[in-house]
Amino acid sequence: MATKKYLELQEFSDTDLQAELEATESRYQKMKFDHAITGLDNPLVLREVRRDIARLNTEARRRQLAAASEEELANRSKIRARRRRS
Repeated sequence: MATKKYLELQEFSDTDLQAELEATESRYQKMKFDHAITGLDNPLVLREVRRDIARLNTEARRRQLAAASEEELANRSKIRARRRRS
């Protein structure tokens, strides 16, 4: 089941997605620093922000793979197969 956040991310443009990722990462760093110094009222917010960053990175990677050529995807498959053999 797709979450509302995931559906919202699909509507973002590539530049909006990158801007949101940078803003979220900087917000996470600030929250982490604040939590180390004074503590947060609700430290579970850190988990939610981390998950938002993961959602943004996943959407960016999904778009990157969708835009990749057949040759790039074939090379990727070879790399993945080589890793499995190791």
